[in-house]
Amino acid sequence: MTDSQLYPFKSSRTAPYMSANTMQDAPQPLYQTLAQELRHAMNDGRLPAGERLPSVREAAKSRGLSINTVLAAYRQLETHGLIEARPQSGYFVRSRLPTPPAPRFAPASTTAQPAETVVLDQITRVLAAQSSPDTIDLSLACPKGGDFYPGERLGRLIADLARHRPNLLTDYSLPPGSLLLRREICRHAQDLAMTLAPDDIILTNGCMEALQLALRAVTRPGDTIALESPTYFNLIPLAERLGLKTIEVPTHPDAGMSLDALELLLSEKRLQAIVVMPNVHNPLGTSMPLDAKRRLADLANTYQVPVIEDALYAELQYATPLQPAVKAFDRDGWVIVCASYTKTLAPGFRIGWMEGGRFRRELSELKFCTSVSQPALLCEALGVFLENGGYAQHLRRLRRTYAGQIDRLRALIDSAFPAGTRATQPTGGFLLWVQLPAGGDANRLFDAALERRISITPGNLFSPSGRYTQHIRLSGCYPFSDRYVHALMSLGELVAQQQ
Repeated sequence: MTDSQLYPFKSSRTAPYMSANTMQDAPQPLYQTLAQELRHAMNDGRLPAGERLPSVREAAKSRGLSINTVLAAYRQLETHGLIEARPQSGYFVRSRLPTPPAPRFAPASTTAQPAETVVLDQITRVLAAQSSPDTIDLSLACPKGGDFYPGERLGRLIADLARHRPNLLTDYSLPPGSLLLRREICRHAQDLAMTLAPDDIILTNGCMEALQLALRAVTRPGDTIALESPTYFNLIPLAERLGLKTIEVPTHPDAGMSLDALELLLSEKRLQAIVVMPNVHNPLGTSMPLDAKRRLADLANTYQVPVIEDALYAELQYATPLQPAVKAFDRDGWVIVCASYTKTLAPGFRIGWMEGGRFRRELSELKFCTSVSQPALLCEALGVFLENGGYAQHLRRLRRTYAGQIDRLRALIDSAFPAGTRATQPTGGFLLWVQLPAGGDANRLFDAALERRISITPGNLFSPSGRYTQHIRLSGCYPFSDRYVHALMSLGELVAQQQ
């Protein structure tokens, strides 16, 4: 590897390359001199956000320094938040795009109410734009392409099972469904510190059916539920169809749902259920701290109000071991956990699952009268894939891929969007919550982008009352083709035009 490959930030505009001898003339320790030089390269753009630094060994060899000196420099930069270490990948320059502030409003004084009609109408418009073949979508939370799913391996599994076990195609599929899959779900749930039993697992048609069943089991029309704010937008029309009222609880990218506000609502007996996504939140991309998850489970058990935990993205946390689910702290069965494999493994299978705690019987009956069961062939194929180690290997690669995708997306936003733009720093998954600069209007941006055949998701979709008109959700679950990057740059131009 050449010196220019090792140090892409070198240029004729900078001081000559510093060897160990010249660095020894500096009045400060060698590691500080190296750290300072790297910091300058980051500040003037020669080391852009998302760039991978040379390995410690490569840097030491190229500069004639000890490994400990280079390691000390990297650790100093990491301490100051300028670079980050990724397991088995090395050190990368972090984006310094500032994060959005916490939402400010008082849910305790908010009257429970149905969703605003304008929000429901906007959801319909956005979904229509996302389904149009003429647009390039920058925000749809549906990974596309073979880079994200092991389609060929699953196809071979299905063909082999269909050939050797034709009864999976000819026998009627009845609940509770594949025992192998239910066992494997419980085994992998241990990675999220959940201890589950196969007999308690209900297989569903994706996570969305699981969430719907959970709400139908624990509420009645006219009841009030607490939603995070912002929240997953499809929960808003779902609550509307079930005749439920909602109260928004402020949700911070770092702290999660405001549990002080939630406890006040619970103490006033204003809630019949709580819906949360504590691990890898949609749209924030961040996770609730461990102590907050424990407290949330305690609140559910103390006030005997069910928590419906959406764990759809929980296995896509970047750091391992994975942070526990709220369900891991459930004492008396007041937490219902819902998940699926549509985002991690096989969207076409539409296989999800739930564990309903004390509501298991009601949920099983609802599932049977709603959609009976899931396809036996697909469930068994998924069970075999989980059992033979293919899933664990796939997840490790997928986490690294999405961590890199999000870093690159933040870097592109940093360079393409005007000053004042903010974005979350996700801890998993592929979604990014972006706050536009002062004067930015996400709905006007949606209209202007659509004229260029670019689709985005405005922030007001993630709030029943239509908050977050200055925010958008973007997604990093597509290959960063020239077309994708060009569309993102065009979006940045449109944001600048609003200033």
